[in-house]
Amino acid sequence: MERLLFGVRLPDASAMTAAGAEPAGSPAPLPRTTRGWHRRVLSIAGPIILSNASVPLVGAVDTAVMGRLPDAAYVGAVAVAALVFSYIHWSFGFLKMGTTGLAAQAYGGRRDAELRAVLGRAGLLGLGFGLLVIALQLPIVGLALPLVGASEQVTELAGRYVLIRIWSTPAVLMTYAAIGWLLAVQNARAVFALQLVLNGLNVALNLLFVLGLDLAIEGVALASLIAEWAALGFALWLLRRELRRVGGRFETTRLLDRGRLLALFRINLDIFLRTLCLVTGFAVFTAESARSDDVTLAGNAILISLLHFVAHGLDGFAHAAEVLAGGALGARRRAAFRTAVRVSSLQAAALAAAISLAFWAVGPELVALYTDLPEVRAAAESELVWMILLPLVAVAAYQLDGVFIGATASAEMRNAMIASLLLYLGLLQVLVPLWGNDGLWLSLLALMALRFATLAWYYPRVERRAGA
Repeated sequence: MERLLFGVRLPDASAMTAAGAEPAGSPAPLPRTTRGWHRRVLSIAGPIILSNASVPLVGAVDTAVMGRLPDAAYVGAVAVAALVFSYIHWSFGFLKMGTTGLAAQAYGGRRDAELRAVLGRAGLLGLGFGLLVIALQLPIVGLALPLVGASEQVTELAGRYVLIRIWSTPAVLMTYAAIGWLLAVQNARAVFALQLVLNGLNVALNLLFVLGLDLAIEGVALASLIAEWAALGFALWLLRRELRRVGGRFETTRLLDRGRLLALFRINLDIFLRTLCLVTGFAVFTAESARSDDVTLAGNAILISLLHFVAHGLDGFAHAAEVLAGGALGARRRAAFRTAVRVSSLQAAALAAAISLAFWAVGPELVALYTDLPEVRAAAESELVWMILLPLVAVAAYQLDGVFIGATASAEMRNAMIASLLLYLGLLQVLVPLWGNDGLWLSLLALMALRFATLAWYYPRVERRAGA
C-alpha cells in the first residue's frame, strides 16, 4: 500500500517484494523507444523544474522586499550576502552532485548496500563541514565581505545578514546530500515536495518578518535560517520512507570503508574545485558591479536573480541527464547513455528558447517586479539583451555538467572549469575597460560558452566509459 504527500510516493515496508523476486529498490527498466525516452526525461525533469523554480524565488523575494525599502543599499547588501553564501553552499555542492552520480550508478547496478552507504557518507560529510563553517564564521565575515569592495553601508548590512543565516549551514549541506540521493533513485517528486516546503516556508517568513514585523535585513536572514532547518527535518522523514523501498540496512564497515571514502573524497574534491571556480566567476562579476556604484550593483543583482531562475529551470533536464546517464553507465549500456544525453538535451534546448523569448517579450515587466526605484529599473533594463542571449548559450554547458556528474567524471569537470575561469578572467581585463558594464555581461556570456567548449573536448572520453 502506498500513501501520498504532495504527490510523493511514500511506500510502506510491506511494499518489499517476496523472496526470490526482483528487489523493491530495483530501478525501472530503461525505455526502448524514442517516445519512451522523452516521457522518462519529462517524468524526471518536470518535478525538478517545478521544485527548482522555487529556489531562486527565495532570492527574488529577498531582492523584492529589500527593493521596497527606501535605499538601494539594501538590495546591494542582499546581493553581497548571497555571494558569500554562494561560496559556502555552492562550494559544498559536491554533496549533492557527487551523491547523485555515485548513487545513480549504484542504483543502476542494483547494489543496494552501497546505495545506502553513499547516503550515509554524504550526510556525515555535510554535518562535519557545516559545523566547521559555523566555527569559522567571524573570519568569513571579516575577510570575505571587504574583498567584494562594496560601499561601507552595503558591507555592514551584509555582515548582519551573514552572522544570522550562517547557523543553518549544517542543515543546508545535509539537505544537499538528501536531494542528491533522492534524485539518484529517481524520486523527483520527493525533491519537489522538499523544495516546496523549504522555499514556500522561506517566502512566507520573509514576507512576515520584513513587511509585517519590519525586521529589514535581519528578517530576511532569519527566514532562511528557520526554513533551512525545517527542510532538513522533512528531508529526513522522506529519506526514512524511501529507504524502506530500497531495503537492506546500513553497514558500518561499508559506510567507513577506507577505499570508498578515499574515492568519495577524490570525486568530491574535484567537484569542490570545479564549483569553487564557477562561484569565483560570479563573485568577480558581482565585485566588478560593486566597484561601479550601488545602482549598477542593484541593477545587475536583479538580472542575476533572473539568471538563477534560468539556471534552475534548465537544471531540471541536466538532472535528468545525470540520473539516466549515470544509470546507463552503471548498467554498462552505451547506446542508452547516448540516448539519455540526446533526448534530455533536445528538451533542454526547447526550454531555453522559450525562456529567451519570454525575456524578449516581458523583460521590463519582470524587472519591475523587483523594485520601484526608477534608477535601478533603468540600470537593469539597459542590460536585458544579455538575458535574452544567456539561456541559448548556457543550456549546452548545463547539460554537459549533468552528463559528467552522472558519469562521476569529476577530474574532467575540474580541468574544464579551471580553463574556462582563466580565459574568462583574461576577457574581463580587456572587455570591461572597453565597454564597461556591457563588457562585464559579455564576459559572463563568454564564460558559459567556454564551459561548453571545454567539456565538449572531454565528452568522447566520458562516453567510452559507458561500455559497449
